[in-house]
Amino acid sequence: MHRFNQRITSALEERQAQGLHRKLNCLNRGQAMSVQYGGQSLRNFSSNDYLGLAQDPELVRAWQEGLSRFGAGSGASPLVTGFHSPHAHLQAQLSEWLGYEHALLFSSGFSANQALLFALLQEGDHLLQDKLNHASLIEAGMRSPATMRRFAHNDPSSLSRLLSRLPEDAPKLVVTEGVFSMDGDLSPLRDIARVCQQAHSMLVVDDAHGCGVLGDFGRGSCDRAGIKPDILVVTFGKAFGLQGAAILCNKAMADYLVQFARHFIYSTAMPPAQAHALSKACLMIQQGDWRREKLTALGQTLAEHLSPVVEVLETQTPIKPLMVGSSERAVSIAEKLRQRGLWVSAIRPPTVPANAARLRVTLTAAHQEADIHLLAQAINEVWHEK
Repeated sequence: MHRFNQRITSALEERQAQGLHRKLNCLNRGQAMSVQYGGQSLRNFSSNDYLGLAQDPELVRAWQEGLSRFGAGSGASPLVTGFHSPHAHLQAQLSEWLGYEHALLFSSGFSANQALLFALLQEGDHLLQDKLNHASLIEAGMRSPATMRRFAHNDPSSLSRLLSRLPEDAPKLVVTEGVFSMDGDLSPLRDIARVCQQAHSMLVVDDAHGCGVLGDFGRGSCDRAGIKPDILVVTFGKAFGLQGAAILCNKAMADYLVQFARHFIYSTAMPPAQAHALSKACLMIQQGDWRREKLTALGQTLAEHLSPVVEVLETQTPIKPLMVGSSERAVSIAEKLRQRGLWVSAIRPPTVPANAARLRVTLTAAHQEADIHLLAQAINEVWHEK
């Protein structure tokens, strides 16, 4: 057997033995927040489509209109011939809405995060990241030439101690998230911003799960906290109901990224039709206070109807983790919920720490109160079943 095949076989066998093997589940979308799987219709409580825009007829029509006007694909990278008027319009729209001089578009949040850190960091720089930052950020930091340290999760004091040990004139970059996707908790952004200011550090906030959901007009976690980081990353695969990402920054930083961010330079630009649809989504978010209010109400309903024995983390976001512990039990509960017509994903290591497996319930504005009653009743019934 070839050495690569031996390596692959061994890794797969180990993953199976640990009970952590993953597989792709092919789903078909049904009406509202339902999916079709294995001939069964299931209510979907694992979507990041927080505002319910992904299937909103108004947004679908906007993408169809974009296809009719601008064609299917961009045809090239942005610096060749892939940058079109819908991209420019979306960048200006995002900049005005979120309060920055410039926005730069990327095909995914993963690529935006990696492009930023790989382009910006050099040898001798210091990168400080929240311990629970997204894999795209942690991986980029580990592979960058900078020295990376990780501060305790959501702990400004830990960050301050690490910064105090660094030379005052050393380039320092602090990166955190606005909302952490596995626990649904908010970063203490105001305190972190204060620490960064005192230490003359640049602050980056990845607000993938906060933009559109939190803040006035959906401006996100930073608006809610009353701060403006040096660089803001927002993604379009959550509240926007689409795909892609943007880095918000000043004009000099944007120009620097255009020159040196390889993910931007060498990737095909997002389709202009998609950028056209994203502009519509941006407007829908700003005008969608009722969606955010509904999410809050649905979260309260879930909390009121879950049994006290169910260990749910209280959050101010649509992410409601049910802490289970063992991977095997999390998978078992998820399967029992599926048998009752509910799709709730079991999240296991290495995505979360060992013995911290959970059911990651996510609510959307497309859910109805009756859906939440059904979910709570089913969770209460299966929580202690053998």
